[in-house]
Amino acid sequence: MSLVIAFIGKNGAVMAGDMREITFEGEKENREKLEKDLYSGAIVSDAELEKKAEELGVKITVRDDKNKLEERDGVLVGEVSSVEGGVVRKRRLYVSAGNYAIAEIEGSEIRVTAQGKGSNFIAFGNDTTKAIANKCFKDNWKKGNLQLAVKIIMLAMETAARKTASVSKKYMLLQTASNVDVSGVVEKDLSEP
Repeated sequence: MSLVIAFIGKNGAVMAGDMREITFEGEKENREKLEKDLYSGAIVSDAELEKKAEELGVKITVRDDKNKLEERDGVLVGEVSSVEGGVVRKRRLYVSAGNYAIAEIEGSEIRVTAQGKGSNFIAFGNDTTKAIANKCFKDNWKKGNLQLAVKIIMLAMETAARKTASVSKKYMLLQTASNVDVSGVVEKDLSEP
């Protein structure tokens, strides 16, 4: 799991996503210990991650080129995923100016878990990355505009990358002024396996 952040404003929306993907191979108990340390924020740097993986006998593959964002029909779509026991779980966020939807996907099953209108920040990730993002929102948001939201999101992405090895230093940022209803894109995803 990594970090996807969005701001939904009445005049536009912005979304950022890191580009890290980490796969773990080895004994289940050791993999789970490494993941727990990583996602709790106990492992800050890539060097610490490599050292801890080696200590536990877990082979890791780290990629920093996974695109987690796209724009479809004026709607920004971001996704985070995790694999547990061979089952892929995904959380998908759909945003445009003034509205958003959240869907959860397990295997080929997709269901909408939240929808809303209005102005809002939303962060997907592990508990540590969400806490970092939410602190950036709380400390810096003063009923600003879309440009301030972009700066706060960039600050949150950069802060998370400095504080945990679960997030890449590189990230992607998308923006839209479209106020198209996200439900059209959501419905299209619901109807496709």
